[in-house]
Amino acid sequence: MARARDKHSQITLGLLPRMEARPRKNGFTFRYHPVGGKPINLGHDRIKALRRVLDLTGQLDETGTLKWVWERFTDDDRPSPRWKKLSEGTRKDYALAWKEISKTFGKMLISQIDAPMVARYVHIERASSPRRADIEKTVLSNLFKYGITLGVCKLNATIGVEPHGSEPRTARPLDQVLKRFLAWLDEQTPQRRIIGMAAEFSSLAGNRQVEFRPLTWPQIDRAKGEIRTFRAKQRGKRREQIVEVISITTAMGRLLDRLEAVRVDRECLYVFPTRDRNQYTARGFQTLWNRSVHAAMEAGALKPEDRFTFHDLRAYYVTVHKQQTGDLPDIHKNKATTARVYDRNTEVPRSSLK
Repeated sequence: MARARDKHSQITLGLLPRMEARPRKNGFTFRYHPVGGKPINLGHDRIKALRRVLDLTGQLDETGTLKWVWERFTDDDRPSPRWKKLSEGTRKDYALAWKEISKTFGKMLISQIDAPMVARYVHIERASSPRRADIEKTVLSNLFKYGITLGVCKLNATIGVEPHGSEPRTARPLDQVLKRFLAWLDEQTPQRRIIGMAAEFSSLAGNRQVEFRPLTWPQIDRAKGEIRTFRAKQRGKRREQIVEVISITTAMGRLLDRLEAVRVDRECLYVFPTRDRNQYTARGFQTLWNRSVHAAMEAGALKPEDRFTFHDLRAYYVTVHKQQTGDLPDIHKNKATTARVYDRNTEVPRSSLK
């Protein structure tokens, strides 16, 4: 049982039983009081002190640790229901987040991780990467929920911890900037031309990468004048059930003609294929896009201040669609999200009263 004078520090700093935190000029120094033994100095790093105490008390057999929960959450044979619903891209993002989380909490018992620890991790230890910190907090929340299901913790320690939050981007590529950049890409290597035409497709149709990278020629019906793609980010039974039917306009028709012209291998099904005629992976596509942007900047075809992300092309489509039709396109389950994230019009016309 911990000494009375240590109870306050145990509560406020989230220490384990028999641990003591002694104030110093900058922070604390930690000690552990074994039963009937002399105090053991644990240093000034709280996380390392907690891990050492767990090691000293024989609690690091991994059963009930956050790592133990993560391994069961992502188990290949019997994954958690939540993990099964995640898309492949989100799973990879969660795995990347786990690499950072495990450095701090991996060996700790999940039941010993509390809200102050999570808050410190999100807002102090990961303050330099706020967006990644918010994703890591989401992963932690999922692990606590599954830990409760597994019976190794009672509370979700992320509750009450505010995320950093992020404001939606407000800029979009200007028409002349996009036109100049796409024209430059069309004079480059075959694969950069493919990337350029993929960017043009996104600006004309508003699709995410995950929606057009697997696009095949049978999904394009020139006779009916339509392209059929599966809407991404649908969960449960609605996954791959929402089909977006995109009309082929004059501009889209010209783009498809150019894509047909570079289709050397008629057996290749993919509209935007790799060099070996396969579908681009998310990482491969993004790598080639980033290299193309850097090359364009070096060549003067794109100025640093005009640089934009590939996802900005989705916002470009929404913004121009509203300018041309007066209404937002149906590209998202929640229309309010479309307006908040993708509509980047800076002028909103309306008429005065008669």
